[in-house]
Amino acid sequence: MANKTRSFHEVRSDLAIGAMTVVLYALLAVVFFACLSVSNIYLRHLNRTVATTMLTFVVLIIAMHAVYGGFDVGRKKSKPVISALVAGTIITDLVAYLQMEIMNVNDNYNSHLVLFGRDFLYLMLALVLQIGIIILFVRLGNDLYFRFHPPRRVLLVLGSWDQEEPMRAKIGRYRLQWSVEDCALYSAPDIHARIADAEVVFLAEMPETDKAVLLKICYDLRKDIMCKAQLQETVLCNSRPAIVDDAPFLEMEYYKMSFFQRAVKRLSDIFVSLLCLILLSPLMAVIALAIKAEDHGPVIFHQTRLTIRGRPFTIRKFRTMKVEASLHDNQVSTAINDPRITKVGKVLRRFRMDEIPQFINVLLGEMSLVGPRPEMLSNIDRYKAHLPDFVYREKMKAGITGYAQIEGRYNTTPEDKLMLDLMYIESFSIWLDVKLLMRTVTVVFKQDSTQGFELAPPPPPVDNTNNPQRRRRSESR
Repeated sequence: MANKTRSFHEVRSDLAIGAMTVVLYALLAVVFFACLSVSNIYLRHLNRTVATTMLTFVVLIIAMHAVYGGFDVGRKKSKPVISALVAGTIITDLVAYLQMEIMNVNDNYNSHLVLFGRDFLYLMLALVLQIGIIILFVRLGNDLYFRFHPPRRVLLVLGSWDQEEPMRAKIGRYRLQWSVEDCALYSAPDIHARIADAEVVFLAEMPETDKAVLLKICYDLRKDIMCKAQLQETVLCNSRPAIVDDAPFLEMEYYKMSFFQRAVKRLSDIFVSLLCLILLSPLMAVIALAIKAEDHGPVIFHQTRLTIRGRPFTIRKFRTMKVEASLHDNQVSTAINDPRITKVGKVLRRFRMDEIPQFINVLLGEMSLVGPRPEMLSNIDRYKAHLPDFVYREKMKAGITGYAQIEGRYNTTPEDKLMLDLMYIESFSIWLDVKLLMRTVTVVFKQDSTQGFELAPPPPPVDNTNNPQRRRRSESR
């Protein structure tokens, strides 16, 4: 009976959220056309221009939904959903506005293209109203979702007890979705019964043979599973089904990029990096003057990093630290409230503007727009010593953005950085590159994206599954 009740609540909430999604997108379109129709009378009547502009708006809204995830309440926190919807709406409005202004160049309206006239003011008004509507709908949507979906009971299954604290901390950021009520080692004798009592089972890192047994138990008991990605899962997650004679196989190609994909990726790198360097040149000049005015030191910071196949290259960034720290031979990662960061540097790092000179690296072919984050040599040596699989990141050219840069933080653990980078490498496609490039703009909304390490990046924990099992723990939130 409980399952039927829960299923009924899920259906009602799904219908309500679906209806809110349709209403939200409809309101965004209404606001755009209502504001622009003040100075464009033809938008008040059905005609070819209105139909074309409306079709463009609808297609772009659908495309932005696919890129950014849309009205994904319940699964994500409010701020990421708001930032994704705002980014998608801005792009949709700008493209629809540009098309409308181009169509306005005729005998009845403008003799030439006018982008920043009275229409632009109404566009800004539309954006302000749309952002307000987005914030309201996301807040209401999350309230509605969690009214029907109370926190689900979580069993946390660990490979060793030193995994407990970091796993609880990560799950604890989503208190409305999950409540950790039980925690056990994978070798607990009563693990079957404890899985049966849970609604969701989180599987941390553990030996693959034991994980396979637990996955079978969860599947038999029809439990939802959140499995911590390890190398095997990451490699398999983008495999293709293949039939050899009458036997099913999973096909995994080591080299994911075809000649055509490599050519498109390189041409895109050249075009976008050159365009960005031209368009951002005024901003780069202002940044350079601000850095020079603060302490009269060098503007550009150079450091050796590694790219594809472990090849070294010199990365270029705007200097954000004091001159002494930037010139030090033994570079160390940034810490929380690091005293080495300059006043200008804090602003640059907060909005990722310090990375603009990396477009020069992209133009020269040393980096790509999308790829694994180029780590400092000292970090790579330490990571590889404790995590030999870290070398797999060098299958692709280092990039300015990627899964690790968008979803992760500066102080994300080496294991998680590796898995995020491998997720990109193993699922590579040109469309994925486009999505990640467009999603990069949402990083500026993440206040913790540039959060430094507490002291220094810690080495990966040593797996110790031979610790005696602790007593059963419960937590109510």
